[in-house]
Amino acid sequence: MSLWTSSDAAAATGGHSTTVWNAQGVSIDTRTIRPGDLFVALKDIRDGHDFVAQALEKGAAAALVSHRPENVDSNAPLLIVPDVLKGLEDLGRAARARTRARIAAITGSVGKTSVKEMLRTVLSRQGNCHAAEASYNNHWGVPLTLARMPADCDYAVIEIGMSNPGEITPLSQMAQPHVAMVTTVAAAHLAAFDSLAGIAVEKACIMDGLLPRGIAVLNGDIETSQILQDHAAEMGIKKTLFGEQGGDWMVQDVRLTGDVTIINARHADQHYLFKLSVPGRHFAMNAVGVLAVTDALGADPVAASLDIAGWVPPAGRGTREMIVTDPANEESIELLDDAFNANPTSLAASLEVLAASAPQDHVGRLVKGRRIAILGDMLELGDDEVGMHRAIAGSPYLNDIDLVHCAGPLMHHLWLALPDEKRGQWAETAQELVGQTPRLVDAGDVVLVKGSKGSNVSLVVDAIRKLGHRRSQEN
Repeated sequence: MSLWTSSDAAAATGGHSTTVWNAQGVSIDTRTIRPGDLFVALKDIRDGHDFVAQALEKGAAAALVSHRPENVDSNAPLLIVPDVLKGLEDLGRAARARTRARIAAITGSVGKTSVKEMLRTVLSRQGNCHAAEASYNNHWGVPLTLARMPADCDYAVIEIGMSNPGEITPLSQMAQPHVAMVTTVAAAHLAAFDSLAGIAVEKACIMDGLLPRGIAVLNGDIETSQILQDHAAEMGIKKTLFGEQGGDWMVQDVRLTGDVTIINARHADQHYLFKLSVPGRHFAMNAVGVLAVTDALGADPVAASLDIAGWVPPAGRGTREMIVTDPANEESIELLDDAFNANPTSLAASLEVLAASAPQDHVGRLVKGRRIAILGDMLELGDDEVGMHRAIAGSPYLNDIDLVHCAGPLMHHLWLALPDEKRGQWAETAQELVGQTPRLVDAGDVVLVKGSKGSNVSLVVDAIRKLGHRRSQEN
């Protein structure tokens, strides 16, 4: 069954199709395009029209373009529209209109990708669930996710992000969700907002596209929760709260035990005792929010609580790996790869996980295994970015962390504020730490690598992996 026929796509976009074609998927990247995909020639750093010929050579069914590129045959299968991005948006809206799926839209300063993947895991056990394979949550990612949605799916999970004010409302209205969730509001993208309250106001806009009788699932613990709740009240939207401090879905107890998180939660008269296959209090909060979304969608939250153990974080978002440095002597480094994103809230959560971890003694060069944090700059925090970095030195979790290595000019302020016994190496860039990696960590250590993507601290993750043989810790 085709995802898009030439006639359906032309009707959705108001465009002109040069030939008859059938597409099985939608792609914006010739590096990952598959035969049968409709190639969308978006203009970003490069103009997608420059890659149309390559897409067709790789087997694309057709290309969505605003004109026929010079190096493309006159009989090539093209869908010609005035504006390619608008054409993609039109495809997304048409895909949304033709499906009967129950749809959840997810936003939040921290955790939205993890929640999306948790929901994919649990909802896929209860029906056909559609969600993007990556963090496609911006002005082209949301319509692309919608345009790829099969008409016959039962559930869809749409991740919606923002960098500036005014971005969430049109994306929510495009998705038209039945349930809208805000994971949390934290100091991320503060450079574009006056305050945390301003971020909360923008995050609340996830509710603007809710269908009639839609439900908002909101974090009741955060200091800006009332802003979210007020927005729901103004729009006459039913809300469901989750959190440790009270609400409809109550997190009663969270225990980090080795490689798992044990969660005790309650909703109405139903008690839930379940586990995640990774440690993290922040993951536990998100997981209870996932049960609330599952229930609001009309799916089974009890089954979801059992199935959620099958979820593991995506790469760079808290993935736990064992790097075997000496197979003969069973020596290894435990790596917590959280190098995709960082702000003060997510860093505090990651430090808690590190503090609760168990290093191995009597292996490697040192007698005692250590808990080590390697931290890159947290970006887009606004005017108080220096103070936010320095304040990490006051984290109670540092009491149980042995050493902190830092990379970047902002993390230099944390490094200077650390007690001498916890102060490791500092470098201007993450690249400069790469060559020092064999001396920064040792077998028996548990090592957290955390920073904003732009800090390039993922280079250190790669360097640690090269010290041995990677083995994922999945239960």
